[in-house]
Amino acid sequence: MTSEELFKNLIAHAKEYGFIFPSSEIYDGLSAVYDYGQMGVELKNNIKNYWWNAMVRQHDNIVGIDSAIFMHPRIWEASGHVGAFNDPLIDNRDSKKRYRADVLLEEHIAKIEDKITKEVEKGRKKFGGAFDEAQFRATHPNVLRNAAKAAEIRENMNAALNANDLDVLKQLIIDCEIVCPVSGSRNWTDVRQFNLMFSTQLGSVSDEAGVIYLRPETAQGIFVNFLNVQKTGRMKIPFGIAQIGKAFRNEIVARQFIFRMREFEQMEMQFFVRPGEEMKWYEYWKNERLRWHQSLGLGNEKYRFHDHEKLAHYANAAADIEFNFPFGFKELEGIHSRTDFDLSRHQEFSGRKQQYFDSETNENYVPYVIETSIGLDRTFLAVLSAAYCEEQLANGEERVVLRIPPVLAPVKLAVLPLVKKDGLPEKAREILQTLRSDFNCQYDEKDSIGKRYRRQDAIGTPFCITIDHQTLEDNRVTIRYRDTMQQDRLPVAEVAVAVGSFQ
Repeated sequence: MTSEELFKNLIAHAKEYGFIFPSSEIYDGLSAVYDYGQMGVELKNNIKNYWWNAMVRQHDNIVGIDSAIFMHPRIWEASGHVGAFNDPLIDNRDSKKRYRADVLLEEHIAKIEDKITKEVEKGRKKFGGAFDEAQFRATHPNVLRNAAKAAEIRENMNAALNANDLDVLKQLIIDCEIVCPVSGSRNWTDVRQFNLMFSTQLGSVSDEAGVIYLRPETAQGIFVNFLNVQKTGRMKIPFGIAQIGKAFRNEIVARQFIFRMREFEQMEMQFFVRPGEEMKWYEYWKNERLRWHQSLGLGNEKYRFHDHEKLAHYANAAADIEFNFPFGFKELEGIHSRTDFDLSRHQEFSGRKQQYFDSETNENYVPYVIETSIGLDRTFLAVLSAAYCEEQLANGEERVVLRIPPVLAPVKLAVLPLVKKDGLPEKAREILQTLRSDFNCQYDEKDSIGKRYRRQDAIGTPFCITIDHQTLEDNRVTIRYRDTMQQDRLPVAEVAVAVGSFQ
């Protein structure tokens, strides 16, 4: 089965079992907008809590806020979003489809890099245990030729993006002979810039003075509250402000399920530091954030750093933590050294000082900022795609299982009476009530026990306990483990401890 086929199965599974639904589906849906179902909202909330606990509750010098979605329009002028929050847009005249020019080039580069990977795998099979990958990459002519080609395209693309040279971007697409995925033609329009912000009106005013924007990021809500938090919380540099919230972007190319949407959720932390110390903290948060991702247990090999060659106008260093999704390595979280750009701009546009008095150095300064910004929806997709498994069992049966880390699983424990009679349902519900305050539990008495196990596997429930006739005599239950399908017998009083030990 190809990665594309597996991804389609995952999307269908997410709908069938209540994780994600197309928004407004009974009205034929709304492009790149999704609703989280009963299982999805639990998983999403668990990811939020896991991030919040690690970022806020485990640090004495990081606090959280929840800023408004609607903000004064001058904020977006100060941040540069009104004038420069653009993507390079290109249309194919035959298919009438719209694409981001840089994404087309990045996907072309990815195809070239795939050729390199295939050459390496061929070499590995050919030479077996004697294979030296580093030497192979450094000497094989096909690998060297493709690596040079990819590097040249990337260098030219980044130079064009930095210079805002849209003609060069189009010429690169032509020179690379990139075709439209739908029409297969190279009949491209010129590249033009497209602002990504959604605008609306505030109140009853319909002229230009009443125009405001749906926030395209949550960071600015932190920056404009910098002094409010610092003074009321008596915070000392270095300190951070964290926030989880919705953001909105009118994406040109919204695709790959929930990876790129027009309405999405971010988990961000802005860390305020002394000027001159930003690179120390930048490296600290790069490593700290990677450790957090790896703690989820999805597989360390699925993550990698990508250092930016093209820096945003506000940054002096930037890197992405990329995750190996079914469609390749893509950005999951960004770590940026934003310098003092944001606070200085808000100081300029608002006319109010955004400075911190440092009692240790006896000076006033505008702090520098290290940003960690992670997409909640992308993290959800990373967890789901890493967990999804179509498994062939030893007895010839098949099962679909979501190996979601227990700490994130929507349902932690299923309580299952073996049959719907002989007092077993009553005993099962009695046990359920004792566990419900500690874990999100699900009760199920319909169908055979085997079918119920399969349903719990499909939603990622890590533990099931079965109540049988013996339970009525010795108050012991059978606990089943999702990943191994092994079963143990233990007293009811030990169930909470057994489940809690995996949290």
